[in-house]
Amino acid sequence: MTIALSMRGINKAFNKVQVLKNTNFILKSGECHALMGGNGAGKSTLMKILDGVYSLDSGDIEINGQPVNINNPKDAEHHGVSMIFQEFSLIPTLTVAQNIFLGNETLKASSFLINDGNLKSRAKAILKEIGTSIDPEAYVSEISVGARQIVEIAKAISKNAKILIMDEPTASLSEDEVTQLFKLMARLKDKGISIVYISHRMSEIFRICDRVTVMRDGNDVLSCDTKQIDMKRLISEMLGTNTQASMTWRKRQIQDKKEAILEVDDLTLQGSVQGVSFKLYPGQIFGLAGLTGSGRTEIVEAVFGLRKATSGTILINGQKIRNISDAINAGAGFVPEDRRVSGLTVDHSYMENLLTPNLKKFSSFGIIRTLFSKTRSLQAKKHFGIKVSHTDTLVRFLSGGNQQKIVLAKWLERQPELLILDEPTIGVDIGSKSELIAHIRAVADAGSAVLMVSSELEELLGTCDKLLVLSSGKLKNEISRIDIASEEELHHAIQQ
Repeated sequence: MTIALSMRGINKAFNKVQVLKNTNFILKSGECHALMGGNGAGKSTLMKILDGVYSLDSGDIEINGQPVNINNPKDAEHHGVSMIFQEFSLIPTLTVAQNIFLGNETLKASSFLINDGNLKSRAKAILKEIGTSIDPEAYVSEISVGARQIVEIAKAISKNAKILIMDEPTASLSEDEVTQLFKLMARLKDKGISIVYISHRMSEIFRICDRVTVMRDGNDVLSCDTKQIDMKRLISEMLGTNTQASMTWRKRQIQDKKEAILEVDDLTLQGSVQGVSFKLYPGQIFGLAGLTGSGRTEIVEAVFGLRKATSGTILINGQKIRNISDAINAGAGFVPEDRRVSGLTVDHSYMENLLTPNLKKFSSFGIIRTLFSKTRSLQAKKHFGIKVSHTDTLVRFLSGGNQQKIVLAKWLERQPELLILDEPTIGVDIGSKSELIAHIRAVADAGSAVLMVSSELEELLGTCDKLLVLSSGKLKNEISRIDIASEEELHHAIQQ
């Protein structure tokens, strides 16, 4: 294979803090190359330099053997580089075709009007080229998340991209959508397109990637074929230790208390959940397992009062839940699936986010107790291992793992008796995942109840005492963790 991209001796500092230190990255033509590393390793900064979002302080970049200067995203586009971010850049109220050619429209002859017919035919050709049957006239708001991911790729292909940077592309996809995406990526590789693949889903690296580069503390510490490395060593290189982050389940002592913290009785939600019932007691961790569309998220949102039940009842500490206020007042906290949309105010500071659900605690006569708030913020920073330089640092500048720790920290500040978690480790590295799981276990060990949703079977098996298997909105089975020997057994139970 020829070299599509060479980045050598890349250095970058922010506010005198060195983020990249003589970093190297080599990408071959027509390969899928995993870029791995923990939060703060420097992988996002390196790729944003390639995409023109940041400028490098020193170092050299070559594309197809030719030195290039990339000072902005337009430069990157000119050199065939396109980055597909985890948060899509599509406009829901426009069609697929209009999104693909946004900013590169064809006008009607002797007119300032966009030629939608031409956009449709061009989009249809590109969608056919990459092997998808998505309707170019469909509005983006009407298509699935998986289809939106493909539209983002089509948008990049329309700009003649030869190097695709994919940041957490499967974070919000179902297993079927992941399979379709990987088939598309294989076709792109066959066409000579090179892919940089960033994901915290470790198993995907061995499923789709040809090579892997590991970064740690701003340095590239390993680069090799995926066939030359196993999961244990990959995690070891990422963490800089010789021990694998533990996801091993341990049987815990459950408090002997008769009163349930959460009682869900015959819960029905229109179009999604039918007659689900279960009880959750102090010290227990229950996991909701099932395929996308099984009703997992709908149930936890209903428990927190975000969805109104068609019938049935939800009781937290004996109090009936009809809305969010009821749930919070009854002692519940909720970590949502999409932290940036529902869990955080990204343009506010770390301390402001920590205070959000705790204003009564941190204020007096309507005035924030600044010194107390800062002290508690620093204590939470240390306890949860949140990597933030100042309490007034904006959340949008923090890594996904640190953002997720803040979402968890702000609810644990309330000492909830029921902690509800929807995909609590989505899009975080293996080190942060291990830390988050440890905090979740500690919550249950202290006597609170935990109800969690996760698409990662290893995470469910490593954390939960009992698994509630859902299918098409119905509770199909309740399985004690001690009765499940492997991921394969749980996968079989979900698929039945």
